[in-house]
Amino acid sequence: MPATAILFGVVLILLGIIGYVIAVTNNNASVTALIPAFFGAVLAALGLLSQLKEGWRKHLMHVAVIVALLGFIATAGRLLSRLGELQASPAVISQGLMAIVCLVFVVLAIRSFAAARKNREV
Repeated sequence: MPATAILFGVVLILLGIIGYVIAVTNNNASVTALIPAFFGAVLAALGLLSQLKEGWRKHLMHVAVIVALLGFIATAGRLLSRLGELQASPAVISQGLMAIVCLVFVVLAIRSFAAARKNREV
């Protein structure tokens, strides 16, 4: 799971950087375009830390899931609150992609946690 957290963190970082570059080229630059990168940096850092601190792995991966869940809730909630007025802008696409990436990470993590628990019980 730490490698997955690092991978998804890198994907979110790239999403944030690409979104920011697009915003700069459209003369609409804002730090908010980097929000996926901030979430990604936290996920990647938690993944790296959990590889370094074997005893903390379980706790750090649970924190990573909470971060991803918050990322999903924040972006999906924002999109749903403006559902009637959404247009296919770079910001909306970036928010949608962040929501999807975060949700996929949460689902994969829950499956991993369930499998680990099942293996412990056997």
